[in-house]
Amino acid sequence: MPAVTVDDVLVLPRIPVLEPTTRFRGVRRLTTAPSGFEGEGFPVRRAFAGVPLAELDPFVHLDQMGEVDYAPGEPKGTPWHPHRGFETVTYMIDGIFEHQDSNGGGGTITNGDTQWMTAGAGILHIETPPEHLVMSGGLFHGLQLWVNLPRAKKMSPPRYQDIRGTAAALLTTPDGGALIRVIAGEVAGHVGPGVTHTPITITHVTLQPGARLDLPWRTDFNALVYVLSGRGFAGPRKDPIHMGQLAVLGAGDALRVDATSLMELFIMGGEPIREPVAHYGPFVMNTRAELIQAFEDYQAGRLGVIPATRLPHTG
Repeated sequence: MPAVTVDDVLVLPRIPVLEPTTRFRGVRRLTTAPSGFEGEGFPVRRAFAGVPLAELDPFVHLDQMGEVDYAPGEPKGTPWHPHRGFETVTYMIDGIFEHQDSNGGGGTITNGDTQWMTAGAGILHIETPPEHLVMSGGLFHGLQLWVNLPRAKKMSPPRYQDIRGTAAALLTTPDGGALIRVIAGEVAGHVGPGVTHTPITITHVTLQPGARLDLPWRTDFNALVYVLSGRGFAGPRKDPIHMGQLAVLGAGDALRVDATSLMELFIMGGEPIREPVAHYGPFVMNTRAELIQAFEDYQAGRLGVIPATRLPHTG
């Protein structure tokens, strides 16, 4: 699981030792992601399945894509499809993925890179492995997170951010037992590169066996811990948690995870939008009437036009 790594985490800035009075967030819900297929048939785990949207707010959906080692000719992606009303955040851990959209955005991501697409008023896009990877096969592992937009920004102009993994803020714990990659938002004063429409924090953490992560977290944010691999315990009560499980945490100043094996964690949180959510297929709006309008606009070609040629991609 390459993502972005460093030879010696002890050279990194360290998050502070937390005060004895710190209120650690307990586990209020623990779910196991069911498996499914997305796009043209690549395997996913539906990380948010069974969790009420109110507990996820401002997030809507999370897929763990892979981890799968494709044989030659097997790698798959998605066909062209529309979105409106939210943002897609595609984080690649292993493998290569290409993006192109009807707004002129596009690029290639690999090993720790992120493609952040604000669909806003509407866009068409495609995500697919490059032709050379389809021919050769290889490892594929990543995540796609959907971030809701508030009513006032749902019809904002589309935007695309190509975030290199090397741009992430890298931190460690006081004893050096964790590598914390801040993709967006802020952890202990260190800010990630992702530009967000609503206050959120997204991190990818590697936690060594026997290590503890005590991570300060804004009290007005929710907190979601998804286990990409490994096993350990979450919260002050040490609730067991393992690969493919999501812990929804309650109120507090910080979150705690103890690793019994090497763990990879995707940790998210944000300020809840607290607006009605009407979600169907590729659209996330506030009302059913807005969903119907989105489908009508898509069918009428008002969400964009598929480009005649593919963009040149660079890794």
